[in-house]
Amino acid sequence: MFSKILIANRGEIAVRITRACHEMGIMVAAVYSEADADALHVHLADEAVLIGEAPPQQSYLNGERIIDVALDTGAQAIHPGYGFLSESPDFAAAVREAGLVFIGPPEDAIRKMGVKTEARDIMEAAGVPIVPGFQSKNVSDADFQREALRIGYPVMVKAAGGGGGKGIRIVRDPRDLVEAVESARREAYHAFNDETVFLEKYIDRGRHIEVQVLADTHGNTVHLFERECSIQRRHQKIIEESPSPLLTPEIRQAMGQAAVNAARAVNYVNAGTVEFIADQDANFYFLEMNTRLQVEHPITEMVVGVDLVKLQIRVAAGEALPFTQEQLSQRGHAIECRVYAEDPANNFLPSIGPVLKADEPEGVNIRVDTGIKSGNAVTIHYDPMIAKLIVLGGTREEAIRKMDWALQRYVILGLTTNIRFLREVLNHPTFVAGEATTHFIAENPGNWQHEDEALPDEALIAAAMHEMLARPILATVGAVGPADGDVYSPWDRPDNFRLGTS
Repeated sequence: MFSKILIANRGEIAVRITRACHEMGIMVAAVYSEADADALHVHLADEAVLIGEAPPQQSYLNGERIIDVALDTGAQAIHPGYGFLSESPDFAAAVREAGLVFIGPPEDAIRKMGVKTEARDIMEAAGVPIVPGFQSKNVSDADFQREALRIGYPVMVKAAGGGGGKGIRIVRDPRDLVEAVESARREAYHAFNDETVFLEKYIDRGRHIEVQVLADTHGNTVHLFERECSIQRRHQKIIEESPSPLLTPEIRQAMGQAAVNAARAVNYVNAGTVEFIADQDANFYFLEMNTRLQVEHPITEMVVGVDLVKLQIRVAAGEALPFTQEQLSQRGHAIECRVYAEDPANNFLPSIGPVLKADEPEGVNIRVDTGIKSGNAVTIHYDPMIAKLIVLGGTREEAIRKMDWALQRYVILGLTTNIRFLREVLNHPTFVAGEATTHFIAENPGNWQHEDEALPDEALIAAAMHEMLARPILATVGAVGPADGDVYSPWDRPDNFRLGTS
């Protein structure tokens, strides 16, 4: 087992991995940008090294610098988390060439699954159902127009090397196809340095369902069941749950086996996720494979009773999986909500600024994964996600009630958040019935904003405490002069100290 791991990431996932390492007795080396000097993951690590300025290209995407830091700090392995360099085959190869262990899949698997057109070919050969589509090199506008008619509208234009919802256009009218292709190409080039796009049949009113897979170096590959991620804005997930309310036991088994077949087709090792789109009849089709740990991995941990980060580390260290497929099962129902600093009433525009106070809900089977503490700031440089709130209930109904209760008691002051929006979604009849599709937000237009409500007592107390602690105590003393920086001055103590007089 490793004695020290470097975490090549920031925010909540860096905190999550740090805590798993410490529970395993493994020391952690963190890296941080100038904007993250006071970040939670920096304070929790055993040592932390500044790697560059705030823009990711100068810090968290600087693979060469990160590898140098790993070697300098004596780390034996690098965990990339998700995002940034986690799905870079070149980075994974460079880590291994430096004599370090990359806690993730082989670079060949990353490379094959990273190009969606190649992934479609591999999945089709492996017998995994794929969405009808069209892909070819040196394609003309006329080729796209002809093939779109063959597939049938609506169609989706997708970037071959993309992810995160970028390089995607949905086309319902043939007259809009050429412009959509050109627009997707431009965005794909700027985002991924690859303008290649292809067509897929767009599954209207689809359900986005993904399957967690795990494989070791001893030939064992299992799935850890599914997560439904149909509640999305701008093609990005904001609420996930497990099990999916759509699947029957028979379809769940078939989808899980298809995911295992997909992983085996590329000799996959470590944790990964196979994403499917399902229609209203639960016919499912391969979308893509994410060759990393997913943001929403905690709900799988909750219902299956495993720690995926610890398993990633053990697999990377050469250990075999400690269970077989037959020994895995789902228990209860888990929901995850992504708490963002953003304004749902203004097209989910990010909210930038300091977090004056963050009070997290507490309770049985309530979990908060966050990289933010009071006093930190949400900046323009990184994703505005503040935390992931995860709950486990005995049933889906219980999980919904518990999540609503927890969101109601999550106090974040200083920024606009999507907490009220998340509560509205959870209580919407369509979601409660388990019938929400990827169109849910589009089909429920509105500003997602009520009239101002009275702040809960917790918010008022937190605001008062913040004001009291931030206010210079000298201002209330009167005739007594400033303490002139004296750290022992009684005038600077925010406690019950009282000056006695005779």
